Order: sequence, then structure tokens, then C-alpha cells
Amino acid sequence: MIFGQNREELRQMYADAWAKRSECKPMSPLETQIADVVEIHPEYHGDVTSDDLAKDYSPESGQTNPFLHMGLHLGIREQVATNRPAGIAKVFETLAARAGDAHAAEHEMIECLAETLWEAQRDNQPPDEARYLERLRQLAGLNR
Repeated sequence: MIFGQNREELRQMYADAWAKRSECKPMSPLETQIADVVEIHPEYHGDVTSDDLAKDYSPESGQTNPFLHMGLHLGIREQVATNRPAGIAKVFETLAARAGDAHAAEHEMIECLAETLWEAQRDNQPPDEARYLERLRQLAGLNR
């Protein structure tokens, strides 16, 4: 998939996919997925079309990294499509029904994913799938 490439290559994939969408050019399935996520984030269109794709986004300066945010959306979508971890599709369905919006549900889930990834990085361990799913189930109210 898209992981394992360097930051600039990944960001260029976003820029290329968005350019193809904007110019109505044929796209690969992955490019379509990327462009779909860019499309629902108009606040990031300028970042994706910028001449400075190497820009640093510092949390200390209050900046959200748009590429990280959109990458988390892609990760959530992949997890839901494959139902991995097992049960995540039900969580998504529940959250989307409650919010009335799949994008809003993804945003809720991103918080759990980001926390799980941060803990894994902090502890120098693989992400704890069981803990991640537990967080998601709590979020959706499925632990009752």
C-alpha cells in the first residue's frame, strides 16, 4: 500500500491524486481513495496544492498536520473495509448512525486511533489492537 515511503513521496501522492481529480483524469483505486479524503477536507486543499509539500506542521504552533489527519482517515477506512480489528465495522456503523454522517464517525474514531498509535510509539511497541477496539467500543457505547 502507501506505507513505507518517505514523507515527501507520500505527500506527493496526495498532490497527484488531487490534481488528477481536479483535472478529471483517470485514477488508480488508491488515488481515488486519497482524492475522496482530500475532497471532504477543503480546509486542506491549499496544503495539498502547495509548492511546499515538505512543510513542517508543528503542534506547538497550533498547526494540524493535514497529511497525517487525512492519512488517519484512510487508515480508518481500510480498517472498516476489512473489519480489522474484528468488530470495527460494527463500531463504525453505530457511530455513523448516531452522527448521521460517516465523516463525523471517522473523526470520532481517529481520536482513538491517534491515541493508540501515540502510545505504541511512546512505548516502542506495536499498537495494542485489543485496547484500540475497546476504546472504540466504549466510544460507540457497545460495551454494555
